[in-house]
Amino acid sequence: MSIAAPALQLDVTPLSGSIGATIRGVDLTDHLSDETIAAIRQVWLDRKVVFFPGQQLDPTSHLAFATRFGEPTEGHPVIPGIEGHPEVFEIDYTAARQVYAAYGDVSFRSRGVHWHTDVTFVHRPPLGSILRAVVVPEAGGDTLFSDQQAAFDALSPALQDFLSNLTALHDGRAQFKGALERRGEGRWEGEKVVSLDPVEHPVVRTHPETGARSLFVNPGFTTHITQLDRAESDALLAFLYAHSVRPEFTVRYHWQVGDVAFWDNRATQHAVVGDFGDQHRVIQRITLRGDEPR
Repeated sequence: MSIAAPALQLDVTPLSGSIGATIRGVDLTDHLSDETIAAIRQVWLDRKVVFFPGQQLDPTSHLAFATRFGEPTEGHPVIPGIEGHPEVFEIDYTAARQVYAAYGDVSFRSRGVHWHTDVTFVHRPPLGSILRAVVVPEAGGDTLFSDQQAAFDALSPALQDFLSNLTALHDGRAQFKGALERRGEGRWEGEKVVSLDPVEHPVVRTHPETGARSLFVNPGFTTHITQLDRAESDALLAFLYAHSVRPEFTVRYHWQVGDVAFWDNRATQHAVVGDFGDQHRVIQRITLRGDEPR
């Protein structure tokens, strides 16, 4: 197993064959040197998601660290950020279930969150997300990440070529239309969000920094392959959804309070394992402004 060697050597431990690594010995509350940031970025690009155990971030230092890797945007187009920090998107899983239940909405009744790539239902999905664990269940509540570059590479050349000429619709209305109507409006990239119209993205996207190709469909938001009949689209998407999260493409992370994860939203999917029952689980996430998938 190889990881591209950055100019500055970090304490890096790979967590699987292709995806995931821990980086230790770095205090994210410090003002890290440009050399250290470049080294972290290289490991992140290579491993798709990196974890920093035992950090002590608060919203201000969380935002300061995120800013070193890109431009933070509103944490979510529909759900507002925390008070004083609109870029920090918090999910309190217990509170979310209570709010949705109060409105008769069962879409959040699961303790976990199924496989998805963040906010692909906008024209420019985030390039990445930086998450910190605020409250962690005593047991359960792990997060799974899947390498969509490895998933694409494992397909036959004929299927790769076929998929590379297709586009798909991504739609956030099933999950967030009710929340947007209750709130009245959201914000994304500094603009008001008053409706959630489907957007079209390539089924296979090219990474703007590495040039690698990755699958870019996910069961959270992708609804239909544009060039296919519905039955054909459903069958192909079902295959791609199952293929893209095969165990050999994934890594599972068990959280401790303070841990930080930074994932490349352009080349991954992730899911929260819903095995923590009624235990409390709270995370805070900052997303970085992305580009239009191509």
